[in-house]
Amino acid sequence: MRKHFINIIISLILLFIYQSSLYAGEKKIDFTSSNLPIIIINTNGLSIPYDNPRIVADMGIIYNGQGERNNISDSLNNYSGKISIEIRGASSSGWSKKSYGLETQNDDGSNNNVSLLGMPEENDWILYASYYDRSFLRNVLTFKLANEMGWYASRTRYCELVLNGEYQGIYVLMEKIKRDKNRVNISKLNPDEISGDDVTGGYIIKVDKEGWKPGIDSEYPPFPGASQTIRYQFHYPKADEIVQEQVTYISNFIGTFEYIMANENFADNISGYPKYLNVESFADYYILNEFSKNVDGYRLSAYLYKDKDSDGGKLTAGPVWDHNFSFGNIGYYNGQYFSGWQLDYFLEDEGFKSNDGFQVPFWWRKLIHDSSFVQLIIDRWFNYREDILNIDNLNNYIDAVADTLGEAKDRNFEIWIGPGDQKLPEDGWFPPSDHISYFQSYYDEIEYLKDWTADRITWIDENIEILLSVTAPDDNTIYSFKLGQNIPNPVNSETIIPYELSRAVYVSINIYNLLGEKVVTLANCVQEKGEHFVTWRPQGLPNGIYLYEIRAGDFRDVKKLLLQK
Repeated sequence: MRKHFINIIISLILLFIYQSSLYAGEKKIDFTSSNLPIIIINTNGLSIPYDNPRIVADMGIIYNGQGERNNISDSLNNYSGKISIEIRGASSSGWSKKSYGLETQNDDGSNNNVSLLGMPEENDWILYASYYDRSFLRNVLTFKLANEMGWYASRTRYCELVLNGEYQGIYVLMEKIKRDKNRVNISKLNPDEISGDDVTGGYIIKVDKEGWKPGIDSEYPPFPGASQTIRYQFHYPKADEIVQEQVTYISNFIGTFEYIMANENFADNISGYPKYLNVESFADYYILNEFSKNVDGYRLSAYLYKDKDSDGGKLTAGPVWDHNFSFGNIGYYNGQYFSGWQLDYFLEDEGFKSNDGFQVPFWWRKLIHDSSFVQLIIDRWFNYREDILNIDNLNNYIDAVADTLGEAKDRNFEIWIGPGDQKLPEDGWFPPSDHISYFQSYYDEIEYLKDWTADRITWIDENIEILLSVTAPDDNTIYSFKLGQNIPNPVNSETIIPYELSRAVYVSINIYNLLGEKVVTLANCVQEKGEHFVTWRPQGLPNGIYLYEIRAGDFRDVKKLLLQK
């Protein structure tokens, strides 16, 4: 009873603040009710910062149920309490309509795990502005498709936002990417889990902007001669929470995977990439990025996660994220055209010449030239075309969203750049010229999205099987005789020993203990020039230092490794 009374008082205070400043801005928005949920935030006079430290504010949500009208004067019946809030986004943080990251909190500042608008309980949320995407659909649609394909992607709910008494327009309440049983469902990794199966998961890493953030630097450039370094940033555990043993483990895992991908036998069914990747997830990740022709796909907001070895342990692509520059909604890197493969743009000369500081990890170049991986993409594409990517199903969903946003979009575009407005969004981002000049209504935007999507589907239908005829380009690598350090080191259950041969030659590789006794022979045959590796799985041996030796013609080298089970 007391909590209900407090909620009524808070509702009245927020309503007073809202109504007292409703007409304070340049635009006069008579906002009294909506068919969408209404979110009201009061920062109590504080400015919302970009990044940490967040400020504490009050938030209330009005939602009377599916199909019911929500009035600004109704009680805060879906949430009423404290939040911490910040401006979020990289480039988008400079746009007029801001997106926000928020955390639901208890009065003492501790996490308050709650269900908002029917989504599973958590405390980290995002209010996405969809400023640049004037259909409000591109992220929401892509996440929905990923969910239907069987992968986790952020759940979304449309709403209207009132901030400090001022109407802010349509927003999308979204789940932040986070390890959780209802989000990225991988094992919790505690600081004391530093060995055995415990240390093998779960991890979330990403390739993104802000390359200064702590992470794992790739040993391989994105393309031959590139100056850029790909960094896999720590997302979970966070950089200030992950312990050194965990850093060592995930660094070794990524290093081993990349070494395999750089090797000429990268596609081997036993020792190649299928051993390390959840291959179906990478195929679907490719399909979603190519279907939407996302110019930021593969290279920005590109998430990867790994569970414990006992729970599968392979690297999974996703969750998909940040698709506002997709579906023809951008005017560079060929993103406006419904034809062509977006990944190819960065794998061919034009992508190299762009000098963009954010490139695609080199192993995508290898994957898309492997016939088994390409065949998997083709099979899954035509399977999805029967239902998930059926054009009628897509159009019905787009129309349904447009109908739901029918009244709210008019209010939104009274205060923000909308269809028919000749001004461009800030900071140099621009869509194709015909996408900014000729649209005079929201429904022109919707028709553009539908037409572009239909054309894209037709183009992929007609061209996807051609991918099988494309072979990897010859990079004319010059090889030398070389013995590499084993990965990982120390060795637990297995390790990879890499080496290079400058010509075809008879090769022997042996491992010895410190007494000079041979433990095992790993290679004893003629091998072709190029990069090679052997795998050692020690069994029944005591911990300690061992020596491994290569003999290839006149070349001989010896290195040490540490066995530590």
